Amino acid sequence: MSDLEYPEDLRYTADHEWVREGNEGVVRIGVTAYAQDALGDVVFVNLPTVGDEVAVGDAVGEIESTKSVSDLYAPVAGEVVTVNEALAATPELVNSDPYGEGWMYELRLDVEATTDDLLDAGAYEAQLA
Repeated sequence: MSDLEYPEDLRYTADHEWVREGNEGVVRIGVTAYAQDALGDVVFVNLPTVGDEVAVGDAVGEIESTKSVSDLYAPVAGEVVTVNEALAATPELVNSDPYGEGWMYELRLDVEATTDDLLDAGAYEAQLA
């Protein structure tokens, strides 16, 4: 497992999702290298709809691989403002570039929402051990 990367500038959930803070309260969300590795070859991604309001822990989509189907959960509360349309045609981007081209969706955080409760890279790696 040590060959998988967990960038220090991201926050993580116990459900193997990452959150990258952006500008003006918008965060980008995807699944970790661990998640895509455990899933195997990703063949389909079902993403939330732009405009959806989500609460922490809401199921917002699914990721399907040759091995299984897993739910995607909202790590923070907010409104879906963008989804990665490229995943419809090329879901394998989740495997090849989970922190870059394989991102899932972006949320505008609710006013009181924060990423402070999420894990940093060290804490995420520790819970994988």
